Amino acid sequence: MGLNTPASNAPDLTERLRAQLRRVAQRGVPITYQELAQSLGLEPPNTIHQLTSLLEALMEEDATAERPFIAALVVSKARRGLPALGFFDCARRLGRCDGDDGDVEAWAYHAQEFAAAVAYWRDAEPGTRDRPHDY
Repeated sequence: MGLNTPASNAPDLTERLRAQLRRVAQRGVPITYQELAQSLGLEPPNTIHQLTSLLEALMEEDATAERPFIAALVVSKARRGLPALGFFDCARRLGRCDGDDGDVEAWAYHAQEFAAAVAYWRDAEPGTRDRPHDY
């Protein structure tokens, strides 16, 4: 099943995405956009764009709930372990990042957010991490 299915399946896909990222947090090793898209069964066209739109929706949920960004667990192979530029743009829009997305501040911000996401989501059970958390 890909994202090219009726819109009524979008909430289910978002839940599947968060569940998959919880498993990534348990491993403590990032996943690439391509690996994640494949694991979710997303279909062309614009597979990565579909995924990044879903990840940004998760970032909005996490910001509202004052949780670490679970999307920090996803990285770009082309950016040598950093998330895509859209991750930093979204984090800035949500008031959680103020540095440049291509410099040492980006590496530091992502390292901190990745560690916080792993620590927060590693042991999370579905529905148990809906409250704000100091991280």
